[in-house]
Amino acid sequence: MNAHALGILEFSRLLAHVAGRASSAPGAAAVRALAPRTDRVWIEAEHARVGAVRALVASEMGWPSEPIPDLAEPLRRLRIEGLTWSALELLQGATLLRSSRRMREALRDPRRPAITLAYLAAYAEALVDLRGREDAIGRAISDDGTVRDEASPTLRRVRRELRQTEGELVRLLEREMAKLEPHHQVSDLSVTMRNGRWVMPMRREARGSVGGIVHDSSGTGATIFVEPPAAVEFGNRVRELELEEQREVERVLRALTDELHPHHVELVAAYDALVALDALYARARYALEARCAPLEFGAPGDGVVIVDGRHPLLMARGIDVVPFDLTLAPSERTLLVSGPNTGGKTVLLKAIGLLCMMAQAGVPAPVGAMSRLPVFDDVFADVGDEQSIEASLSTFSAHLKNLGEILHSATPESLVLVDELGSGTDPAEGAALGGAILETLTTRGTLTLATTHLGQLKLLATDVPGVVNASLQFDALLLAPTYRLLKGVPGRSYGLSIARRLALPDAVITRAEQRLPEGERDLAVLLADVEAREAALTDRERLMAREQEKLRSRLATVSDRELKVREKERDAERSARQEARRYLLDARSRVEQAIAEIRARATAEADALEDAAKAARRAVEEAAAAHGAAASDVVARAARERARGEAKRKPDSSAGGIGAPKPVPTSGRTTADAPLAEGDHVVVGTLGGKTGRIVAVRGADARVAVGSLTVSVPLVSLIRSAAASAPTVRVALAGDIPEVEPVREVDVRGLRVDEIDDQVLQALDAAVRNDLRELRIIHGKGTGALRARVGELLKKDTRVSGFRLGAWNEGGAGVTVAELA
Repeated sequence: MNAHALGILEFSRLLAHVAGRASSAPGAAAVRALAPRTDRVWIEAEHARVGAVRALVASEMGWPSEPIPDLAEPLRRLRIEGLTWSALELLQGATLLRSSRRMREALRDPRRPAITLAYLAAYAEALVDLRGREDAIGRAISDDGTVRDEASPTLRRVRRELRQTEGELVRLLEREMAKLEPHHQVSDLSVTMRNGRWVMPMRREARGSVGGIVHDSSGTGATIFVEPPAAVEFGNRVRELELEEQREVERVLRALTDELHPHHVELVAAYDALVALDALYARARYALEARCAPLEFGAPGDGVVIVDGRHPLLMARGIDVVPFDLTLAPSERTLLVSGPNTGGKTVLLKAIGLLCMMAQAGVPAPVGAMSRLPVFDDVFADVGDEQSIEASLSTFSAHLKNLGEILHSATPESLVLVDELGSGTDPAEGAALGGAILETLTTRGTLTLATTHLGQLKLLATDVPGVVNASLQFDALLLAPTYRLLKGVPGRSYGLSIARRLALPDAVITRAEQRLPEGERDLAVLLADVEAREAALTDRERLMAREQEKLRSRLATVSDRELKVREKERDAERSARQEARRYLLDARSRVEQAIAEIRARATAEADALEDAAKAARRAVEEAAAAHGAAASDVVARAARERARGEAKRKPDSSAGGIGAPKPVPTSGRTTADAPLAEGDHVVVGTLGGKTGRIVAVRGADARVAVGSLTVSVPLVSLIRSAAASAPTVRVALAGDIPEVEPVREVDVRGLRVDEIDDQVLQALDAAVRNDLRELRIIHGKGTGALRARVGELLKKDTRVSGFRLGAWNEGGAGVTVAELA
């Protein structure tokens, strides 16, 4: 890109402002090194990467910012075989490894959006995880950059011996100091070190009596620092141990460096990836702060769309910037901005150029949504006064020099910015020259943005296709700029209006107006009318926008209320259904519990009654057996006595039986002497005359049902009873009558989740009534919500022993088969 134009646009200042958002010095340097590029694929990919980092920064987990040490030079030297890093460089290397590992883990975290992380996958692949090397450096080097005693056994031994020797030497020097005469001692000083040797302070007068080596003296010379003869050997030993310690430290550092040397390429790649990620992080933070919307890119011939554009450097200074909107159709190649001085024309020119260049450098531009910027192959600018005494260039000559380079180098893919076109010379000639330049660039297809004060150039839009007038709105009452861009309307200079505001004599202003050409006056009146109409239209549009916003807000409020009402209705309906279902399940649970209790109670009572019946039956049978034996004896005895009486009366019965006694009816016979049979009602003598019914006759015994008991008694103890049989009592039984055609399946497809409960429960009730073993519930596949709800209902129902998905010939996953108990 043209360095001269980038300098005019203050591109480096912008990069420095963005670089301040980086978390490390290498990342900031990478931002400052950015430059506009012409590769549209790279530009779009870089903005996508910045957008991904921006999404991570704004996410709940945040951006995993890690420290990045400045290791560019040490990494370059690491390629050299046998080179040793210092302890501080190794400590920074451990920091690099730790940052690489943590960033690698963060960019592979499954909790983060996979689509967002995909844009940063190349950087994640370049990061390394060398935990072993990182831990080895951490064990050997402390946070202050010194080698730890634990780095090697030799170093631990040497340092322990060094501390012991130094301790003995210090105690020796303290004893020597105590031997000095009081007037030779320095009360406010103690044993210290000078030139790497331990010494003791003393007055200069004691030099002759002590001897030894003088290593230093005070500023006044009154105090000297002496190593006495007795301490020389100790000092030499300390020095030897220090040298041995230094050699061991160098050996440890060399070993640690040798472990990193095979990973030189990986370390360089990880360092570059961390720096690139930090540069993306800085641009993402700037995008959030400046509220930069995503950009679309196109070819220069596709036109320009800038929505809510703002000058980034003015925003950096905290100025309340007025945004501008600019749309240039593909056929509109030149925008000619006119208007009064201090109206913001030059700022607008620089803002458009800077927005385009920063976007092509991969830096988000402060624009609104739906903005589209072209990708230019170069940018040219002629802005400001560039006169040079040394080069013998006047202001006009400097402009012509720049314009000549622009005409020579600009292509249809270039961007040209020209400020104050045609100024610095005669207005007529300047207008003619400026018009020719603009016509040439427009015909070439170069996108050109120019500003001017010359009225003749404003007419160029009517003569040359592709040239469009524009102006920056100016408040005619306050005589102050509003900085709002108006496309299609040329601007006025407001020179006479400003002169009138500054209290120039009215006669002078009137005469000046009379000296204006009639065309100029008519044009000024026309422009004033257009500006007034534009202002009125703007106010009306603003009012309509406010009203539309109110209507939109009301519509949103009404829609929100309607949604809330519908949601409340659905909630109420859902709650009612859930409440009804809860009542039904509760009632069903209570009924089942009551039935279970009744069954349990009935079972217990039946068991007890059966036990009592068995006991009673045994007692009755025993009593009947005893009474039967006694009755048999009585009958037998009566028979013997009757036989004996008949024998005595036999001689008196010659009359052929006249006067003979009638036989006495005996038990076991009817009045007609018919034998007792099954079904006859009898009186059981052994049970106190209770009435029963013969249910079976077995030889000389009969089984008689007496109430709920059945006893076995001898036939001889039974007497036929004339009692009528008990009337038959009809008992009405209530229950579910099975259906003629039992329903073996239920289809709930098309229903909502909260609507299938009643259908499924009714189908289960019908299946239980019809004594079915299985019930097929057709719910379809879909999202699986109906299948899940059916499973919940079947789990809770005690009548269901189990359920499964249908087989391939039963409907597969779209059917659930419930197995009934």
